[in-house]
Amino acid sequence: ITSCDSYTWINGVTYTSSINTATDTLTNAAGCDSVVTLNLTINNSTTGIDTQTACDSYTWINGVNYTSSNNTATDTLTNAVGCDSIVTLNLTINNSNTATDVQTACDSYTWINGVTYTSSNNTATDTLTNTNGCDSVVTLNLTINNSNTGTDVITSCDSYTWINGVTYTSSNN
Repeated sequence: ITSCDSYTWINGVTYTSSINTATDTLTNAAGCDSVVTLNLTINNSTTGIDTQTACDSYTWINGVNYTSSNNTATDTLTNAVGCDSIVTLNLTINNSNTATDVQTACDSYTWINGVTYTSSNNTATDTLTNTNGCDSVVTLNLTINNSNTGTDVITSCDSYTWINGVTYTSSNN
């Protein structure tokens, strides 16, 4: 006999380990003793823990998609000797995150992705890695204000002190 974990024989004894010396005496069809010897092999079930870490979700061997940490899910497989192998999931789910980077600049702005923007932009994204090793998607919300240029036309007698603090005593362009 080969059994998993234990076996209860005809003598009513439950065996939990292999044995080849147990005997029992029965009566055969002719009314004589019939001695039976048990040759028992006990194979053991196994257990294990499957430790996993994932970002946002994880599909385990049981086909279930987990979106939060879990240490109670189990699945029963068959081990190499044909007995149950019960595996328990020890799952840590880390989450991705998103953020918006609000920036205002004059004329141009070079963002974390290395691109120099010369006009306002609220669609550019860059993917970084957060402290849990998951994606961190950053969206740029950029306002570009443009510089102005102009000519200050002044007519003055003798001298003129301009906005830069310099007093001019002759024409200057």
